[in-house]
This record gives sequence, C-alpha cells and structure tokens, in this order.
Amino acid sequence: MSEITLDPERQEQAKEYARIRRRLMVVDLALGGLYALVWLLGGLSVGLRDYLLQWTDNVGLLVAGFVLIFGGIYFLLDLPLGYYSGFVLPHRYGLSTQTLSGWVVDLIKSVLLGGILGLLVIEIIYYVLRISPDLWWLWAGLILLFFSVILANLAPVLLMPLFYKFVPLEEEHADLVDRLMNLADRAGTRVRGVYQFDMSRRTKAANAAITGLGNTRRIILGDTLINEFSPDEVETILAHELGHQVHRDIPIGILVESIITLGGLYLASLGLQWGVEVFGFEGVADIAAFPLFGLVVGAYGLVTMPLGNAFSRWRERRADEYALKATGNGQAYASALTRLANQNLAEADPEPWVEVLLYSHPALTKRIAMAESYP
Repeated sequence: MSEITLDPERQEQAKEYARIRRRLMVVDLALGGLYALVWLLGGLSVGLRDYLLQWTDNVGLLVAGFVLIFGGIYFLLDLPLGYYSGFVLPHRYGLSTQTLSGWVVDLIKSVLLGGILGLLVIEIIYYVLRISPDLWWLWAGLILLFFSVILANLAPVLLMPLFYKFVPLEEEHADLVDRLMNLADRAGTRVRGVYQFDMSRRTKAANAAITGLGNTRRIILGDTLINEFSPDEVETILAHELGHQVHRDIPIGILVESIITLGGLYLASLGLQWGVEVFGFEGVADIAAFPLFGLVVGAYGLVTMPLGNAFSRWRERRADEYALKATGNGQAYASALTRLANQNLAEADPEPWVEVLLYSHPALTKRIAMAESYP
C-alpha cells in the first residue's frame, strides 16, 4: 500500500467543490444557449447584420464586426460567472494563489488570444461557406485539422509562454533531469529538454506534461510538482505522459477530434439550410445565422462529450499501464496519484454518472488501486 493516503477532509471538500463547478457549468451552458436563442428568435441577429451593412459591404469586415459585437456582449454577460468560478471559488477552497490583478491580466491575455484565433477560424469557415455552400463543412474540417496541428506545434514556444515563465531545470535537479531524459530515450521520444514553469504564481495544484510536436516537444514540470513530490513520483508521472507519446495519443487525439468536429460541421450545414427556410436568412453564408450555427455546434458537442471522454479514459488507462511497466514502481505511482488528489483538490471517487459523462480520466481511486496492485 502507498504510504500517502487520501485525506478524508480534503476529499469532502473536493466533492463539494466538484458539485459547485458542475452547477456552474450547467448555468454557463444555459446562459450561452439562451443568449443565442434570444438573438435568433428576437430578430437581433438580422437587425445587427442590416445595421453593419450600412457601414460596410466588405464581407470579411461584416463577419468580424458581427462576431465581435455578438461575442463581446456575451463576454460581458458571462463575466460575473467567470469571475466567481475562476477567481472567487478557487480562493475559497484554498487552491488559488493568484492576485486579482494577475487574474485580470490573464483574462485580458486569454480574451485577446482567444479572440484573434477564434475570429480567424470563423473568418475561414465563412469564407469556405461562401465559395462552397454545399461542401463547406468538409473543407472547413480539413482546414481546422491543419490548424490544430500548427497550434500543437507552436503552443510551447509561442502561446504557453504568454502565461507562464519556462526555464530549464536548474543544476540542483540534475539527477532528476537525467532520469527523465533517460526515460524519454527508452520510450523512443525525442525531447528538447526539461523545463520548470511557475505554477505557484497562480495555484497550489501540481502538474506536468510533454508539450509540442517534433522539434518543439519538451518536458515541462510545475514548480509545485518539483517542490512537493519525490523524484520517484515525478518519474512515474512523466512515464504516464510518455505513454501518450509511445501510443501516439497526440496525433490520434487530433485526428479523432477532427472527425468529431467534421460531424458537428455537417450537422451545422443542415441546420443552416433549415434556418434559411425557417428564418428567411439570405443563404447559408449569411452571418445573421451565426447564433444558429453556434447552437447546433454547441448541442452536438454536449451530446458527443461522453463519447469523447470514454475514448480519452481508454487512452489514459493505457498510459497508466505504460507508466507502471516503464518504471516498475507501482507504489511510487500510487503515491503520486494520491498526492495529486490531495493537493489538486480532485474528487477521487466520483459518482458513476459523473465519471461517464464528464471525466476524461478514470476515477483516481481506480487508478490508485491499479498502481498499488502492480505487478
């Protein structure tokens, strides 16, 4: 058995925290759906399109203006909920170390980055809608697949440094670096080094990952992980991440997500055709139908979420099995998972329906039990 045990008091807090977050998720989804319906059924969508047409007949500017106004109003409506769930609640449960000013700066960065990338994607989708109204969903799906690969490659060098400071692991951790690099070599995974990032500026939670593709792939460790976990525990956690590399989970995951996205885009194409008849839109490429597009894609995402999570849990179990075989240290892995549950305030034993619908990883109690029983 692992010397570290689940803290009953922390687990009680974790269950309460998880319940609140689930309720907030439902409220957020309901708010988004109601917002889109009001725009669609209340004629606001057509009204905004007609208003913008008085200022420009450039289709690209029309799309940008509509999306910025539609999205900007929703951002303001959703901001109190985002503040409560992203700042107040983590502080209440002792997870966050972030100052209010730091949270605001991160929010601004996220809005700017998400807005630029999101607007780019929407402009591409509406361009393809205009030039290929029948097969736009297929071409858009292929373009988004390429876009996902590019983002996965650039994330560790361009996007993540916007939020965290990454530095090579210092000499005092040279032994750990050697262990992790040797582990990567045995897995046949080339990485550009081991980096520490400053999680402690925002949270008490711990994490580690292997990010990037090809020549941008690197091992990253939160300083909270390095400071609180033993080298054996860190090694098993990284072995799990290497299991994803060995099983090619990153490219397979991108491909699976792209296939699921393709299905959503196809349903959106049917929804837009229906909207032309019911709401009198000028065509499937009419930007006034954007709220309908969002409703169809959003509903499809909710319906397919359990399927995607089931696929993810299967891949995560395989990564756990790899970690145990690669390190031969089930007790260290069980200890690491237990420590993560305590430190990250993670609900270790959720209700079955919660795990099936919402969890991308198997329940921590199952993972810990598998590690403790190894070999």
